[in-house]
Amino acid sequence: MDTRRSVLVTGGAAGIGAGIALRFAEAGYAVAILDLDGEGGRAAAASLEKLSPCIALRGDISEEKDARAAVEETVRRFGRLDVLVNNAGIEVSGSVSQLTSSEWDRQIAVNLRGAYLMSKYAIAAMKRGGSIVNISSVHAFVSWPGCAAYDTTKSGLIGLTRAMALDHGRDGIRVNAICPGYIDTPLMDRWLSAVPDREEVLRQIVASHPAGRIGTPRDVAEAAFFLASDAASFISGTSLVVDGAMTVAGH
Repeated sequence: MDTRRSVLVTGGAAGIGAGIALRFAEAGYAVAILDLDGEGGRAAAASLEKLSPCIALRGDISEEKDARAAVEETVRRFGRLDVLVNNAGIEVSGSVSQLTSSEWDRQIAVNLRGAYLMSKYAIAAMKRGGSIVNISSVHAFVSWPGCAAYDTTKSGLIGLTRAMALDHGRDGIRVNAICPGYIDTPLMDRWLSAVPDREEVLRQIVASHPAGRIGTPRDVAEAAFFLASDAASFISGTSLVVDGAMTVAGH
């Protein structure tokens, strides 16, 4: 009987999610990548096949049928689900006065409702116990102008993490959150490409980090893997900031 553990990573086609999927594949986990970008998800899964079994699933985590189907297909293919990483998310910019109600609702639907739905069905499937890692953000603790909806969802993920850790600890399920700062991803690259002076902005960002650099997807992946591993068996309900000391420096 195959006793290989399995992980389901949402938003695993690129960026932080792809880095997390890679880290678990390197450790021998069977990996399911769920992403709205079906082509990107398939490409990411194909790149991991040489390391470990990997499948790509296309779906919208804010849709209950898609969330349920992703968990069910992961269990059908791998026989079990041990780890869920709620990484998928979007960022809608604007203050409360600027945001339309539909923009607000979409931000909440993906970042909060999506994590709730994925966790709901994953918890039911974790018959041997398991681990859930929610990818929040330093935006749960600090803010920048025009991030009203995004800040709300990332703060909400911290509350959801605590609640699930409390409610499902006796089911053998641990729940933790990671709060990344600036991470070198395609999303950040697109944002930098839109600013007037890319190199100067990047220089200022790097200078705001006592660590002397911005983060990489691997930095977040290592944190996620640790929190999901047996090495963290007594850690639940916590939030781990991964930002090179940027927030404690006051930025």
